[in-house]
Amino acid sequence: MGALWIARVDVTNSETYAKYIEVASEVIPAHGGVFIARGGRVEQVEGQGRARNVVARFPDVDAALAAYNDTRYQEAVTWAKAASEREIVIVETTD
Repeated sequence: MGALWIARVDVTNSETYAKYIEVASEVIPAHGGVFIARGGRVEQVEGQGRARNVVARFPDVDAALAAYNDTRYQEAVTWAKAASEREIVIVETTD
């Protein structure tokens, strides 16, 4: 089954966060991830929202976890955490 990587983010320092985006933009596709939503228009209809939302499709949960645990990605996470408030969840799809 496939998997979705869903990130909900409020960026607090765009300059530092841009460094994270640069690495994530390389690492996620290297593990089979394809961005299907990336910071586009958001209409919050229930609950608490975040300004930036990113969704990437992966072949399976293991591939998504491999991207998340990738050494380069984990180094970039330090920039993301310093420059944003965020949640990331990996969800197995029903396909």
